[in-house]
Amino acid sequence: MAGGDKIPKRFYKYRAFSNLTLDMLVADHLFFADPSTFNDPLDTRACLETDVGEEDLERVFVKFVERRVTAEMTAAAKKIKYRGPKTVEHISRQARRRAKELIAEIRYNAENPEYEIENPFVFLLGQYVEEELLRQYDKGIVSFAERANCPLMWSHYGDQHKGVCIGYSVPVDAAENFYKVKYGGSRLVQVSKVVAMLDGDDMARQAVDAAVLLRKAASWRYEREWRLIGQRGLRDSPLELEEVIFGMRCESAVKYAVVRALEDRCRPIRFYEMRDLRGTFHLKKCVLDTDELCAFFPRRWRSIFEEFDTNEVDT
Repeated sequence: MAGGDKIPKRFYKYRAFSNLTLDMLVADHLFFADPSTFNDPLDTRACLETDVGEEDLERVFVKFVERRVTAEMTAAAKKIKYRGPKTVEHISRQARRRAKELIAEIRYNAENPEYEIENPFVFLLGQYVEEELLRQYDKGIVSFAERANCPLMWSHYGDQHKGVCIGYSVPVDAAENFYKVKYGGSRLVQVSKVVAMLDGDDMARQAVDAAVLLRKAASWRYEREWRLIGQRGLRDSPLELEEVIFGMRCESAVKYAVVRALEDRCRPIRFYEMRDLRGTFHLKKCVLDTDELCAFFPRRWRSIFEEFDTNEVDT
């Protein structure tokens, strides 16, 4: 779901050359990362604005806790092969009990006289609701850029031009999982929207999703980032690998290894290399001469000496 934004013809993934990068290329995998590992600690860290009463706030918290505990216990029961209506009833009962325990714990902590605020319980409960909200977003994210010629992206994510930039096209059935990142604004999410989301309001769900997953500081605007969201970990790619672009400092041996690794692929890949536009700070994508590259590699250094030895014998 691209949220009404027109999806670009190509998405680009800047990468340092590594085992994971090679796996992405030859095994057609993508790594859906845990957002908590992102380099910006404010990314995917929305804050709640408590704009509802104590009763609604408590209801939101109880729903979140019951949902989380139910999911955790269901997964555990499945692992040890516990089944049947009694198991479901037990899980539901334990989820409700855990929510009540946490509410009681928060009320007890709110009685601390060191809190010099009007309603410590609402303040603490709001913090717990915020934590539970962020726990709901356990998806993985693959970040992409709209362009392959951004100097900052090459320096920050392409190993200072020693890496690669991988170009993908988006099949129709994968487009619904793409989201465009918005820059600037506020990280606040109103609790009233969370209440509406839990009551089944799709518009509220989209607003909360966007605030949690798709909002970054204005300083990151140069990235022009889109996000593919799915289950965390290394997964089969739903995209079509179309091109590989090598950085200006990428070693020729790396280029050769990648070209050879992909030469028998059933869907051909196009290869490019980055060059500078003379006299400017702009970059240009140029077709890589793979014939010249493959004529030089693989190379055996001792062959040079053997060539001299052969000439002497012939003389």
